[in-house]
Amino acid sequence: MASQKDIANRIPITGALMLATLMNTLDQTIANVALPHIQGSVSASQDQIVWVLTSYIIATAIMTPLSGWLSQKIGRKIMFLFSIAGFTAASVLCGIATSLPEIVGFRLIQGIAGASLIPLSQTVMLDIYPQKMIPRVMSLWSAAVILGPIIGPTLGGYLTEEFSWRWVFYINVPIGILAFLGIWTFMDADPGGRQRPFDFLGFGALVLFIVGFQLMVDRGPDQDWFDSKEIWIEAAIGAAGLFVFIVQTATAEHPFFHRDLVKDTNFVATTIFSLSTMVLLFSSSALLPSMMQNLLGYSALQAGIASMTRGVGSLIAFLSVPFLVGRMGPRRVLLIGILLSAFAMWQMGKFDLSMTAGPIEWAGFIQGLGTGLLFAPLNTLAYAKLAPIHRTDGTIVSTMARSIGSSAGISVVQAILIRDAALAHARLAEHVTVTDPVLRWSLPQMFSLSGPGLAVLNGEVTRQGTMISYDAVFGALGALALLMAPALLILKPPPAQPAAGAEPKAEGQPAAAHHEVMVD
Repeated sequence: MASQKDIANRIPITGALMLATLMNTLDQTIANVALPHIQGSVSASQDQIVWVLTSYIIATAIMTPLSGWLSQKIGRKIMFLFSIAGFTAASVLCGIATSLPEIVGFRLIQGIAGASLIPLSQTVMLDIYPQKMIPRVMSLWSAAVILGPIIGPTLGGYLTEEFSWRWVFYINVPIGILAFLGIWTFMDADPGGRQRPFDFLGFGALVLFIVGFQLMVDRGPDQDWFDSKEIWIEAAIGAAGLFVFIVQTATAEHPFFHRDLVKDTNFVATTIFSLSTMVLLFSSSALLPSMMQNLLGYSALQAGIASMTRGVGSLIAFLSVPFLVGRMGPRRVLLIGILLSAFAMWQMGKFDLSMTAGPIEWAGFIQGLGTGLLFAPLNTLAYAKLAPIHRTDGTIVSTMARSIGSSAGISVVQAILIRDAALAHARLAEHVTVTDPVLRWSLPQMFSLSGPGLAVLNGEVTRQGTMISYDAVFGALGALALLMAPALLILKPPPAQPAAGAEPKAEGQPAAAHHEVMVD
């Protein structure tokens, strides 16, 4: 629970927490635009280079459940300081890495160190602000969560073009120092020692599930999926881990996550909703920079600039969310966000190789509006009926689900893209013949079978096939967005705010402690 010092210093604490959250979420996408440069620098293939993104996210997903227990054992302030310092140091190591294993390993350390930043930041702000201010606070916090991934490609493109790809990691150093000093100076010390018995079996089973599932989706394209014994083993490990975790959570005296979370339909529905949202956001964010640079010939900076409209759309959405939620309610705002996201994906599904930057910027702006309207209402609805004593567990589960959605979405979409591009290339190649008069007239230099012409022609067919694959993937993501809409029927609106001093205490929570948190 929050102390009087934390409540008195909640503005500077919020600033420090926002910096820590921004630093964490920024690193989830800032490397996207730099991936082609990193790929060349460390000699990685197209499917291997995405490990730079997924290793970070999956490490976050594994460490996030443990961060809540550790914060209760050693204290939230100490946990924050260790996390920020470790994240900043790992960023420097990523910047000096010289091989793919090194950079993937250091990104794993980054994810482990930064896993607690988002859930604990959210928990602290829920504690230090009164209930009536929570919608505005959650809107502000969501801005850091969502703007990091959105401005990441733009900032990453600038740093890569003007300096080098290594600066997409060095940029964390000043942000980390400011966040560290803010927490050190303004947050009250928390002695810790309040942890409940640790469920080693539940945690181990959860790790097995996450690792097995992620290895399956990462390695699947290389190993021809379930034609490979390795993929079957990884799938079996993931399924066994999930089964043991479910049984342990349902039967253990002290499960890793409190069973009351499953009883809250709002929390369950918004968690699934958030997972799907991260699949949409992160997979498209990972695909667009490579499409622009590899197919359209954009530089890293040009690709970053073309992505700026997404940030503008999100900024407008964030500024509008408090007004829209107050007038329309969170569920209607969510529906608008879903429809805008689906429309943006439909627009992206019509991209072609001859287009200018206009369609990319327009679709990005619409997608920014859509995703910006999703996160704050989701956070409001998720904790509308959840008892304050379960907030730490709730934020951890929600953050873990988002991480799994992000990493799995990137891996699966990348695998589908590579597969569909090969299939599209084969279909197009069937119709390319040297006797075609149209091709002879339009591309005469390519028909020298004894020279480079055949290679040039094959390269053009590859570009066209890859573009077809991108369009198909974007269209599928749009369909996924629409499939999220029925979940709105499950969500219940938050209860009307009680008068000051009239709010009931959470079950099993001392009234005095609860009153202290709600001091305005």
